[in-house]
Amino acid sequence: MAKYIFVTGGVSSSLGKGIIAASLAKLLQSRKLSVTIQKLDPYINVDPGTLNPYEHGECYVTEDGAETDLDLGHYERFLNRPTSQANNVTTGRIYQNVIQKERAGAYLGKTVQVIPHITDEIKKHITQHEQLGHYDIIIIEIGGTVGDIESLPYLEALRQLRREVGKNNCLVVHLTLIPYLKAAKELKTKPSQHSVKELLQAGIQPDILVCRTEHPLPEDLREKLALFCNVEERSVIEALDADTIYDVPLLMLKEQLDSTVLDKLGIENNETPDLSTWTDFLDKLKNPKHEVNIGLVGKYNELQDAYKSIYESFVHAGAVHECKVNVIPIHSETLSSGDVVPRLQNLDGILVAPGFGERGIEGKLLAIRYVREENIPFFGICLGMQCAVVEFAINVLGLKDAASTEMNPDTHHPVIHLLPEQRNITDKGGTMRLGAYKCVVDSSSKAYTAYGTHEISERHRHRYEFNNDYLAQMEAAGLKATGTNPKTGLVEIIELDQHPYFVGVQFHPELKSTVENPHPLFVSFIRAALDNKKR
Repeated sequence: MAKYIFVTGGVSSSLGKGIIAASLAKLLQSRKLSVTIQKLDPYINVDPGTLNPYEHGECYVTEDGAETDLDLGHYERFLNRPTSQANNVTTGRIYQNVIQKERAGAYLGKTVQVIPHITDEIKKHITQHEQLGHYDIIIIEIGGTVGDIESLPYLEALRQLRREVGKNNCLVVHLTLIPYLKAAKELKTKPSQHSVKELLQAGIQPDILVCRTEHPLPEDLREKLALFCNVEERSVIEALDADTIYDVPLLMLKEQLDSTVLDKLGIENNETPDLSTWTDFLDKLKNPKHEVNIGLVGKYNELQDAYKSIYESFVHAGAVHECKVNVIPIHSETLSSGDVVPRLQNLDGILVAPGFGERGIEGKLLAIRYVREENIPFFGICLGMQCAVVEFAINVLGLKDAASTEMNPDTHHPVIHLLPEQRNITDKGGTMRLGAYKCVVDSSSKAYTAYGTHEISERHRHRYEFNNDYLAQMEAAGLKATGTNPKTGLVEIIELDQHPYFVGVQFHPELKSTVENPHPLFVSFIRAALDNKKR
């Protein structure tokens, strides 16, 4: 039977439950235990696929095509293991399943209620991992903050599950905040005490307190927290603000979070955590020998989480080259023909980001034209690749009204058009081309040099695609399709002849980059940026 660890949060949102959960999982994995992580999200959307990035950050896509919370990206980047639909559950999905069962008569005429029907459905989703694979430990992160109305059914499901599997098989880690009052020059424990009190009112006693803090916790304060929150003193874990999220596993190791968890779960494990690859990565990350400036041209730059996986992919790729990657956000909506040169001329490379909708497209086209003509390394992802095709069609092929039909349905030259299977779809949620698809890569391409193999598999999230009616014309002018889907012939990768580095991809490579396996296209792009800087 698997052991369960629940991670809850109190006092404030955005404390980093996902990072703590992923760090603990990494430490347990380094002890040769089999671990998976699940995120329970309290919002009523069935998934985050229809949410504006400003609302919830990026939508992370798994191998099996699930649109999920961005914390699943942290899980994959830390554990170097793919997640799936089963790793993310929302209140919307829970209620949808219960209502469908009620309509089918599954409850035999009973009144459907939060308890037991909703809580039973939650427990079913939590325990399904035992059927999906053998895991020693299943970590469940409960989204939101203790005290939120939305989180109550999850806390009740936790209370029930703990009772059913036994205390030795279920542990609660509560992440809380110890604020520092600058005027009083004092750390305060009262918010954490109130947070634990909220948990106790739900019938849950936390086993471990992880205390997010800007200053080290003195011994007397740990004793106070242990006394008033009814935990052992060794179970009060200091979580100091870190320079990078990748420091957190080592900080938690220093605080002996993993050994405390194993002791409380009754797991005998004499393995010494093997984090050699992790520490090598951190050493390169913190001691760079080179530096490049990369422009990130996008439309959601106000919120860094909107491009979270891209930022982290740059971190991974930079470490490979012992290079500090300074990502310069450039809002495409503010980019005009008059300021393209001063804003882009000192950059070593440009990435044009994915997105949806017409807003900011002109700025993306201006940026792409500049880097194409000035031989600056370019990397386009999804919409970024589509914009590269449109820009080439307008300025090289002379097709003046060339466009994507997403932006201009009446264009005479739809070089990017709606996928045929998308034309009769009206529902927005979960209906895009989602998940992993194969791609065959041309051996003479920069993509092949990066991957080192002919066949790859990458994750997708889009409705629009390169229009193959224009393929021959594009290739004759120098824009080559160097990667295609072997079944459908859809163009997956484009490259520009006679350019140091001009690569666009329809898929999302950032979703597969991890600490232990940086994505090859990001690695090759940073290499091109370094070469450009030398030139």
